[in-house]
Amino acid sequence: MDFTGQHVVITGASSGIGRATAERIAAAGGRVSLIARRGAVLADVVRAIGASADGIVADVGCKEELNAALDAALARHGAIDGLFLNAAAGGQFGPAVSYDEAEFEAVMRVNVVSPFWAIRHVLPAMVARGRGAILLTGSLASERGMAGNIGYLASKHGTLGLARGIAMEVAAAGVRCNCLNPGFIDTQMLAAVPGHQRANMAMRTPQARIGRPEEAAAVAAFLLSDEASHVTAQSWAVDGGLLGTLAL
Repeated sequence: MDFTGQHVVITGASSGIGRATAERIAAAGGRVSLIARRGAVLADVVRAIGASADGIVADVGCKEELNAALDAALARHGAIDGLFLNAAAGGQFGPAVSYDEAEFEAVMRVNVVSPFWAIRHVLPAMVARGRGAILLTGSLASERGMAGNIGYLASKHGTLGLARGIAMEVAAAGVRCNCLNPGFIDTQMLAAVPGHQRANMAMRTPQARIGRPEEAAAVAAFLLSDEASHVTAQSWAVDGGLLGTLAL
């Protein structure tokens, strides 16, 4: 996989799948602009990756900050060849009837509205150039129902719908858009889950383990690369076999 001469922007890039994808793309010769909220952590990641990485502190839930970050990435490193919209909000747990409305709106803002803003901001230039790859991070919740976190579930269904809708609009223009659906991956979001629940997640996975960020990043990098030139409007699971099983 070769990213020489290409510039990829990644949100939610200070840890987990975002960081691992940035590392992989940089190692393959690409320039990476990393967008995240935690400035100190982001600076450490940029130092670890090296000269091909640049960090931009922004809250993707704020349209003005997000657009300014995208503009800064463009100004510093040129045309954006790949856009990986990986930042996500997990939301609260509990029944839908008592789910806080403000929390619901906040989760939708980060997981669906923010990617919509970002895509609209960079898409015209990609279409004009006749090339570009967009990737959104979905979830198993993009493909299946679940109880107890209606904000996350609804937003991740929306993420997949957004990816497929955009893909259909710009496929003939040479721009691709796909959705990465991680299963149970060892990220900060999963770290908040109690230990006994994590053990249950591993047990329910056909591979009998939690996935690693690097495993999801390998698929993300492929989908952003020219090697996936005929892949668009697709939902790609990295889940150890979970979506392929029949729950009994």
